[in-house]
Amino acid sequence: MSKTGHADLPLHYGRVPKWLASRMALLGGAITESILIEYGRNEFLKRMSDPFWFQSLGAVLGMDWHSSGITTSVMGALRKAINPHSKEWGLYVCGGRGRYSRNTPSELLKVADQTGLDGNTLVRNSRLSAKIDNTTIQDGFQIYLHNFLVTEDGEWAVVQQGMNGQSGMARRYHWHSAEMDSFISDPHASVCGTNQGLILNLVHQDAAPTQKGVLSISKENPDRMIQEIKKITLPSHHQVLAKDVNLRRLGAVIALAHDSDIKDFESLLLTKGLGPRTLQSMVLVSEVIHGTPSRFEDPARFSFAHGGKDGHPFPVPIKVYDETIQFLHKSVEQAKIGHTDKQKAFKKLHKMSQSLEKEFAPDEKKFDQWIEKERRDSHKFGGRTVFDKNIKRKLDNDNQLKLF
Repeated sequence: MSKTGHADLPLHYGRVPKWLASRMALLGGAITESILIEYGRNEFLKRMSDPFWFQSLGAVLGMDWHSSGITTSVMGALRKAINPHSKEWGLYVCGGRGRYSRNTPSELLKVADQTGLDGNTLVRNSRLSAKIDNTTIQDGFQIYLHNFLVTEDGEWAVVQQGMNGQSGMARRYHWHSAEMDSFISDPHASVCGTNQGLILNLVHQDAAPTQKGVLSISKENPDRMIQEIKKITLPSHHQVLAKDVNLRRLGAVIALAHDSDIKDFESLLLTKGLGPRTLQSMVLVSEVIHGTPSRFEDPARFSFAHGGKDGHPFPVPIKVYDETIQFLHKSVEQAKIGHTDKQKAFKKLHKMSQSLEKEFAPDEKKFDQWIEKERRDSHKFGGRTVFDKNIKRKLDNDNQLKLF
């Protein structure tokens, strides 16, 4: 088992509007099921423990690409999407924010009753992961959100978040049970970012003598201090800037969707009438499902799938979002009965984009033009943000949204 990373994010407040939350659950569920069918439950947990992939998932779901709100909103959407299918998928999401976090032990015991797993061990693992990040690692962040994901095979992952009110930042911690040898001896595996100085870390591999001392003299401060683990630090600015994304990769996605003859892709995707804007979103969703870890070093790029609820880089294109959900849902349902043409075509989008990158020359001027075009055309795709003045406005298909 390994603690695979943590990420620092600016604190954002407010709620996700219902029109976006319902879609996040739908698309999040379809992405999850696609990964389960193609790669299995263990791979899904592995990705959930990767802070870059998690941030990319949140961006592709339409959340503010860099904010702390991604954690709460994405986990809430996945819990809503996964738990109704837990028996079928063999995957359970427990816990949440505040009082929901405190309910984690009782929820894990219920999962244990249903699966035959050792409930007491699951509860102990949940409490230990929270205690380590909140107490033994004294970095100024207090845990307020704790989600524990577990499979019917007993493998688990933890996604939890702490808050530092003084710095205006939140920190997200990821755990994965697959490679960890011990809770108390160097559980950190692949953590990256900016070194912020010294912290107190009582689970570092060199802290064993201090651990023994604390057992006998609990009030005595340990003598050994270590340098803080490198971490992902996301910027405080809301807008998506050229420096935040890999322009070669983003440019290849947009070129693939907009600069090619769309008829070539109709046969590929087996979907008549598929437009370039929806294709752009599906290329990025395809990468979230099928991409390798090195593809998620610039999470902001995935905000070009469905924008962001705060309007950066552009308003959430509702019509495009729904078309992506419908396509992915249909491909998953057909894959279940052995018809994998759509699934294979969807996977091929990711490969085609990678191939195009080799010849693509990035241009920062075009980056600004892309964003301006998306904002200019936003109304064509039902673009919405949390700042919409007419909150009573309803789209025709809002009432048709249901969890599959």
